[in-house]
Amino acid sequence: MDPVEDFRQRVARNIRRIGEDRDFIGLTNIWVRESIRKEYAQNFTWLGRPVIQVPQDVYAIQELIWTCRPDLIIETGIAHGGSLVLSASMLAMLDYCDAIEAGAVLDPRASRRKVVGVDIDIRAHNRAAIESHPMAHKMVTIQGSSIAPEVVEQVKAHAHGYDRIMVFLDSNHTHEHVLAELEAYAPLTSKGSYCVVWDTGVEDLPDEMCADRPWGRGDNPKTAVWAYQRLLSAEGRKAADGERLAFETDKTIEHKIAITAAADGFLRRI
Repeated sequence: MDPVEDFRQRVARNIRRIGEDRDFIGLTNIWVRESIRKEYAQNFTWLGRPVIQVPQDVYAIQELIWTCRPDLIIETGIAHGGSLVLSASMLAMLDYCDAIEAGAVLDPRASRRKVVGVDIDIRAHNRAAIESHPMAHKMVTIQGSSIAPEVVEQVKAHAHGYDRIMVFLDSNHTHEHVLAELEAYAPLTSKGSYCVVWDTGVEDLPDEMCADRPWGRGDNPKTAVWAYQRLLSAEGRKAADGERLAFETDKTIEHKIAITAAADGFLRRI
């Protein structure tokens, strides 16, 4: 067998076995729960900005962007800006590789690839850090509620004319808010690309871990994902490109990385 194909099949078997190993998944769930108690995801930076993601999800983001090669990434929830910088740096890497393959001189500021970030409160020190970052030319920020009609229209205006769009949802984690975000932004996702909903794991946390939050078990991103999938199945929605809108839950990514803040949240448009 070709060694490249042999390795690919070995990895596929590894991922399948992880997905079938309930004990291993149980250990993973325990680890995720305890890591939240210790605020583990806040320990990391990407190109100097706090990214607030577990490293396995950063790997997943890198693989998704490299595979799907989006021209535009839409993100809700900015916080310190690390996720925006991560997406922007991956888009810059796509520009760089395209230039190498074409034998062209790269002008970083001439690229059309962008990441649009939305947050209801972009604090002054975070805005200053984002705007002074070397990746700033690839980032557009919008302050306001991600589900406010005027904000949704601004995002759609930025998305106009782009063919390959990816979406990351990571703001208010209540069922109602995330479902509204899905209604607004998931239809912008390009066929074959992803809408990723973060912090679906809230559904699996003990009640006391969300006691001071407006979300919790039964009211969180995962329940919103389930509800949105039911709506799509029942109503036959259309995407922004006019074609049928449907998503599959990509469990392969989840099983590959094992530790994730987006269980059931990697939605691939089909």
